[in-house]
Amino acid sequence: MEQLYLFACVAGTAIAVRTEEIEAVVRLSEISPVPGMPPHVAGLSALRSRVLTMIDVAALINGCPTPRDRRVLAIIADISGHSYGLIVDSVSDICTVPDGELPLRGKLNPSWMPFGSAIVENSGEPHLLVSLSSFIDPVLTAQAA
Repeated sequence: MEQLYLFACVAGTAIAVRTEEIEAVVRLSEISPVPGMPPHVAGLSALRSRVLTMIDVAALINGCPTPRDRRVLAIIADISGHSYGLIVDSVSDICTVPDGELPLRGKLNPSWMPFGSAIVENSGEPHLLVSLSSFIDPVLTAQAA
């Protein structure tokens, strides 16, 4: 079976995610802030009777939180047994790609270095392949357990 990818945009960067990492893509309703959390933890939200920790990926990448009125879409994932929503700017496609994953070449923005592992092309455009688990702070994951 060929690998499926979800193509999205986060913090102005085109990304690709392997679909086996994804539970769903949802429209967000309310996010309740949690005092004392780092800026990239937007808060908590409910989905199908579950509590999700909402991660503002843009805040993690460039230190600038997504404005509340632009927190519209999230990729939902189960990471280390915990439910997370990763806020994205947009989602454009889900499909296979003929060339598969290509090695990283050229200059990559340093803020994306810990998260990118390859390049995936869709409609002639490069997308940075990321793993959703790379956006979860190991300290937060340990605290949740």
